Amino acid sequence: MATKAASKRLGKEAQMMDRDPPPFCYGRPREENVLEWHFILRGPPDTPFHGGEYWGQLLFPPEYPFKPPGIKMSTPSGRFHTDTKICTSMSDFHPGSWNPAWSVANILVGLLSFMCSDEMTTGSVMATHADRQTLARRSHAFNITQPKFKRLFPDYCDATIRALPNMGEKKKDDGEGASSALNPSSIATKEKNNTDTSAPGKVG
Repeated sequence: MATKAASKRLGKEAQMMDRDPPPFCYGRPREENVLEWHFILRGPPDTPFHGGEYWGQLLFPPEYPFKPPGIKMSTPSGRFHTDTKICTSMSDFHPGSWNPAWSVANILVGLLSFMCSDEMTTGSVMATHADRQTLARRSHAFNITQPKFKRLFPDYCDATIRALPNMGEKKKDDGEGASSALNPSSIATKEKNNTDTSAPGKVG
């Protein structure tokens, strides 16, 4: 059961996700359990995952935000094992590197950045560029055959893949908003050159 602090924080996170979702990412908690979030990542342009739709879970501990979540992917991607916890600095594999200030949006952007990189860790797999492209093309068809995906994301179960609320567009009111500045198509390159170990998404 979630603590009062976790419930309050994750409730605010859900509101923030609906109001200002990060590029190529969207997530929501299960109605019956705020500690279990499900998310969709979309493959950014200029990556082998472009056009793909990747469903996964964030499994928050009752002590969140003071302890990190477990992270799993359900959609075959050629990058991660399915239904297996992924080891990154923002997951429960490395609680010592967790920063309580990181939001769900930070976690998803960091995960997408890591997905688009070549770094290997527990939970990741090797695959060719071509294999990942093939899986990207098949990803939506896979998702809509999964009963749990259909229950959680009924609005994303049409035969034709649906765009997420933020597909990396620039905001019209201020040129380029904060979320757009996090465009994952370039994050992987930036993180490779970033020596700041506080940045989410790095392997611990």
